[in-house]
Amino acid sequence: MNSSAVREPPHSLIGTLRNIGPSLILTANIVGSGELIMTTALGASAGFVALWVIFVSCAVKVVVQLEFGKHAIGSGETTLHSFNRLPGPQWHGVSWSLVVWLGVKLIQLVQYGGIVGAVALALHLAFPWAPASVWAWACGLTTSMLVWRGGYGFVERTAMVLTAMFSTVTVVCALLLQWTPYRISAGMLAEGLTFELPAAAVGVAVAAFGLTGVSADEIISYPYWCLEKGYAAHAGANDGSSEWAARARGWIRVMYVDAIASLLVYTTTTAAFYVLGAAVLHGRGPVPEGPGIIEALSGIYTETLGPGAMGLFLTGSVTALYSTLFVACASSTRMFADAFAQFGLLDYANAESRRRWVGTLAWALPLIWTVLFLYVRAPLFMVSLGGIALAALLLQVVFAAHQFRYRHLPRALRPSRAYDILLWTSIAAIVGVGLKALLN
Repeated sequence: MNSSAVREPPHSLIGTLRNIGPSLILTANIVGSGELIMTTALGASAGFVALWVIFVSCAVKVVVQLEFGKHAIGSGETTLHSFNRLPGPQWHGVSWSLVVWLGVKLIQLVQYGGIVGAVALALHLAFPWAPASVWAWACGLTTSMLVWRGGYGFVERTAMVLTAMFSTVTVVCALLLQWTPYRISAGMLAEGLTFELPAAAVGVAVAAFGLTGVSADEIISYPYWCLEKGYAAHAGANDGSSEWAARARGWIRVMYVDAIASLLVYTTTTAAFYVLGAAVLHGRGPVPEGPGIIEALSGIYTETLGPGAMGLFLTGSVTALYSTLFVACASSTRMFADAFAQFGLLDYANAESRRRWVGTLAWALPLIWTVLFLYVRAPLFMVSLGGIALAALLLQVVFAAHQFRYRHLPRALRPSRAYDILLWTSIAAIVGVGLKALLN
């Protein structure tokens, strides 16, 4: 936050689109474990009847994401620094909210271990001359090397390429269902919008809600990408002037477009994954927990396009899952470094110290994920565990969003009443699912 970084926000649509990016990084994280594994498994388990869960999950959390981004632009603070100032009990200067986040993040190590395993199993199917354990190590090491020295620009460009690849393949595959025996009728789609849910699918639906759309993890990581993109720096430090308020509102508008563009991409892709699972895999029994999961999921491509599409599925699944690993590692390194800063282990505002910690964590986290997969070897269970934990963490996220909106937001940036209605609708839906996750 210094005067040399201050910039006027773009006013044209083209200028605005040139400045989006943070939400597209999230999209590469979103459309991976949540979509390929959990969304497809939900479709296979429930059929079309739970299609509405996907649309609600994708749409309802965006306003909370925007509140986190708005707080970052208005204050210049990272998420976990803000968490450490939330009201409530503290232990040696560390807030309860930071401890809760850390606990869920430790559980999430298992989730990303499951994604490492899913990538390894897909690679083993494609190249069976090497065991899945070798591919798991290769996946972990590659992730470390890419994130180790990858700055914001590299992360954004890589995420956009990966997103474009798997989104295009999956949507085209879903459209091609209409020329196969798995053709989707209007009645099937109508059944999916009745807001009913079979009792047997409740657990999978809760996990899918936690993982699809922007999960608690993506909402918490979003401000880091907004800060690295420069939204807060371009607005400048809040000096109370009308000029600052105009700049901040302008960059917040850019952030809104950023989030909406991402919403359109991941909602379309998520719905395509769900439709493929519901149309092709429903009625065949549960998706297997262990090493057979990738081969079972390959049916969404091979049954649609023929046996020759296995290569296409493996390419798409590796791309989708690996995109999650890549962005999750990049995000987690920043968040863990910030968490350690709140514990007094480093100065997060010091660029050199931050880079050193991020680089170290880029090697440590994939190593932990790989070891966890090799020990558990149940990708669906591992990903589901992370999804349920994230669904519960959404309760803390909405509490923070409430504090950001009503306790910390500068008066000059207060939104319209319509925005507040959307925010409270989002909070109500998230609280309901979060409580369900805890009670389960």
